[in-house]
Amino acid sequence: MPLLSLYGHAAAREHFRRAIERGSLPASLLLQGPRGIGKQQLALWLGRFLLCENGDRSLAPCGKCKACRMALQGHHPDLHWFFPRPRLKGGDPDVDDIRQDIAEGVEERLGSGGLYEPPGGDEAIYVATVRAIVQIAAISPALARRKVFVIGDAERMVAQEGSDQAANAFLKLLEEPPEDTTIILTSSEPGALLPTIRSRVVGIRVPPLSRSEMEAFLADPIVANQLDSANSRARDNLIELAGGAPGRLMDSDAWRAALAEAKRFLDAARAPDRGQRMRVALSQSGAGARGRFSDTLDALTVLLHDRSRDAAEAGDGRGASGAARAVEIVEEVKEQTLRNVNPQLLTASLLRRIAPLVA
Repeated sequence: MPLLSLYGHAAAREHFRRAIERGSLPASLLLQGPRGIGKQQLALWLGRFLLCENGDRSLAPCGKCKACRMALQGHHPDLHWFFPRPRLKGGDPDVDDIRQDIAEGVEERLGSGGLYEPPGGDEAIYVATVRAIVQIAAISPALARRKVFVIGDAERMVAQEGSDQAANAFLKLLEEPPEDTTIILTSSEPGALLPTIRSRVVGIRVPPLSRSEMEAFLADPIVANQLDSANSRARDNLIELAGGAPGRLMDSDAWRAALAEAKRFLDAARAPDRGQRMRVALSQSGAGARGRFSDTLDALTVLLHDRSRDAAEAGDGRGASGAARAVEIVEEVKEQTLRNVNPQLLTASLLRRIAPLVA
């Protein structure tokens, strides 16, 4: 089954198209944004754009040329898609072992059109994979004039693991990739990336999908079949649950937990007892659970957006503006997570700042 069509991200796609036309697309990119919004799908779209054989860049990726057809089927030899996988058993795997394993992983994802659950706790981009990426990057393209690497969930990259040589080689690759190579990292937790990696890539923030884009996604026959979104009522429920991130529907239990925690944040901010705010702040785990903390912040943004909309519809201008300002504060806190600030400190500060806005 080919990859599902890319829904949304029109502004990012136009930005990339213009950059390619000008010849100014950075060689090493980091697409960052909330979990499940389609960053890897966008990166693969950009990869197809760069490999498309259609000379009319306003139409690329055309979806019809040989390069596009191969890429959509996951078979283009110059579009390399890496993402967290279980550690291979039996010693130190070589490049061929990694190629075979990632090919199996791609086939699994393509089996559902590119709809897949987030990687499990035992899955990572291990040092053997990092080493394979560096080696493949040194080889000339097989069919196209360039090669593209998409590295999803890059925060799961185990770059050290007793192999400084592989880590340093990857950093050098990011800083000075071959002229025929584009590297695209994606991450929903960019603060968990090594600073040495973040400093070598150009970061691009990817926003959630709009309601109309989510409606188009859920109306896709492949999606409707998997998520049972054929009727309008089911679609409305899924749109509300997703909060602009289709991938959350593949792991709905985790997203429901994030929404519940975000509601606990709001309840604590509105409570007259400051001790409740402190208890919520102290209950946040450290850096090891940073992914769950990021999900909670994303869920809090969704709840505050809903609060602002409902207040505006009810004619409550003060409530609407207060919730909108609280969203801005949450977004500021998200930026602070990139600097590895302790989640407990961030939560305490966040609740103190939004308390007068949501009371």
